[in-house]
Amino acid sequence: MKTIKGPGLFIAQFISDNPPYNNLDDICKWAKGLGFKGLQLPTLDDRFIDLQKAAESKTYADELNGRINSHGLEITELSTHLQGQLVAVHPAYNELFNAFAPEKYHTDFNARTEWAIQQLKYAAKASRNLGLDAHVTFSGALLWPYVYPWPQRSPGLVEAGFDELAKRWKPILDVFDENGVDLCFELHAGEDLHDGISFEMFLERVNHHPRANLLYDPSHFIIQCLDYLEYIDIYHERIKMFHVKDAEFNPTGRQGVYGGYQNWIDRAGRFRSLGDGQVDFKSIFSKMAQYGFNGWAVLEWECAIKHPEDGAKEGAQFIKDHIIRVTEKAFDDFAKSGGNEEFNKKILGI
Repeated sequence: MKTIKGPGLFIAQFISDNPPYNNLDDICKWAKGLGFKGLQLPTLDDRFIDLQKAAESKTYADELNGRINSHGLEITELSTHLQGQLVAVHPAYNELFNAFAPEKYHTDFNARTEWAIQQLKYAAKASRNLGLDAHVTFSGALLWPYVYPWPQRSPGLVEAGFDELAKRWKPILDVFDENGVDLCFELHAGEDLHDGISFEMFLERVNHHPRANLLYDPSHFIIQCLDYLEYIDIYHERIKMFHVKDAEFNPTGRQGVYGGYQNWIDRAGRFRSLGDGQVDFKSIFSKMAQYGFNGWAVLEWECAIKHPEDGAKEGAQFIKDHIIRVTEKAFDDFAKSGGNEEFNKKILGI
């Protein structure tokens, strides 16, 4: 067993043009003041990291680490959620996802895909230069418009979609392997990899690649009505990252999982600040400790009600209170009977 590291903070939802959220040093001071020990960095804002430079320059990576360390913090992992989304995009979403890429790629979607793939390869090398062993991303989606089987899906459609998804990700996974970094998919609505079964379908097509791993975020499974505790039992060997995020699901006679096209505040399923939702974090932290999870507990704040500053402040303490310092001895060691092989034979009468 291992004691989980933390609390960490994913800063993507806090970055803005207003201080202290508009530059690296100030956001570090703010996060440290709340009790966080690490920051998970998104990689599309060069105010916080120049991803290509971190990939190509060990000196820059060392300086970035030193800058964050000077505030008493560590980098927990890097994130390419938005770039990963662009590795596979169904044409229905092309225009909506243009905001995730530089403007010069907004009319050339093939070039946009290649840009996204290169971003992931930079992320593998940058993670190595920064001394990190895990990285988080989204899978993207070619099949999401067909997630519900009506109209009836044409024969072979799902298989073709997953074959293509694996074809695009396999070379990326190989680069992560070359750099000694686990690539962790955050299973999420809107992604072809959104639950355990879809991850298994993908894993089979990339030949159970050792670097194809998981970020565990129970909030997405609350909203899908998936057993998020059994999920840990099933996939713990592939879980290399952990987002601590709460959610609730309150179905009514008017709406359920699909939410009736309502905004977040009016949906049956919605994300909440830590402690305000329905996730059983005591059981989650126990299972993660039991299975020897060797990573960070990172707050991802998303809430339709609470102010983000309050969510961050409360979240740091919430994670700290839930991290289990694992025992180094059995609770009943005081009652040891001692003995050896001969003693055991005597007891058994053999």
